[in-house]
Amino acid sequence: MLQADPLRERIVSLFEGMSPQLRQAARYIIEHPQEVALVSMRELARNAGVQPSTMTRLAKFLGLAGYDDIRAHHAEAIRFRVDGFAARAMQNDDSEQDMAAAQLSRRMLQGLAAQIARLTEPASLERLASAADRLAQARRIYVLGLRSCHSVAWHFHYVMTLLGEKTVHLDGPADTVGDGLIRAGAEDVLLAISINPYALHSLELAQLAREKGLGVIAITDSEVSPLVGIADLAILCSTESQSFFHTLAPALAISEVLCGLLANKDRTAALAALQRADRHLLSLNTYATAIPRRRI
Repeated sequence: MLQADPLRERIVSLFEGMSPQLRQAARYIIEHPQEVALVSMRELARNAGVQPSTMTRLAKFLGLAGYDDIRAHHAEAIRFRVDGFAARAMQNDDSEQDMAAAQLSRRMLQGLAAQIARLTEPASLERLASAADRLAQARRIYVLGLRSCHSVAWHFHYVMTLLGEKTVHLDGPADTVGDGLIRAGAEDVLLAISINPYALHSLELAQLAREKGLGVIAITDSEVSPLVGIADLAILCSTESQSFFHTLAPALAISEVLCGLLANKDRTAALAALQRADRHLLSLNTYATAIPRRRI
């Protein structure tokens, strides 16, 4: 993820005024800056699902002479930035369907490592710290994640229940997900997680929370995510994967970091809460205390 990039900032600022095809091309460029620098315009357009002429029209829309200006800009930016795994992955031939399992596993794990490592960039660390501060100040934290993002929301809520009763997981049967916001107000915060394709109900509930006066913090995948326009603060994470499916590993990493930062704000209280949770779980005989012998 390229930081403090004037071209990237211009794309984001003009995104809402673009046609659907230009948006599709612009989003792909934002999310694949290394690819812009490494492949031809035709290949990039094919990967983005648009016509090559769309890339030219996008460049004109941005006030540039042509697509070569976009490519040259990204080539110059990447020259001064080592993004090892991602850059090397772009140089490899991904068309081999008979790729060995070990090779594919290595590529996937290297990609995940690079994506999580990018969360240590200064801008991401600043957003994480700001989000933790805002969550710590809230009376209640309402946690929302639908479809694939449900696991991230549940993880955050589960860990936080070990520390107290501050979180409310918006997860109800019979279309009652939004009912949890009935008593929510300006002293509360919504932590919303959503990635492309964005669950419509997540966006609707985030907008409802905004209208009710809640602060909104988003974990999402792009500067042009619809959640960014609703949220006070957005923490961005990549979801690209070497497999057929989006990855949620970076989003889960963000969840873990936020929980850790919140616990660290009052270590004495956190320790007492965890000890209380341990005693309760022990009384329920929740976990195995002896490992059964294996049958030979």
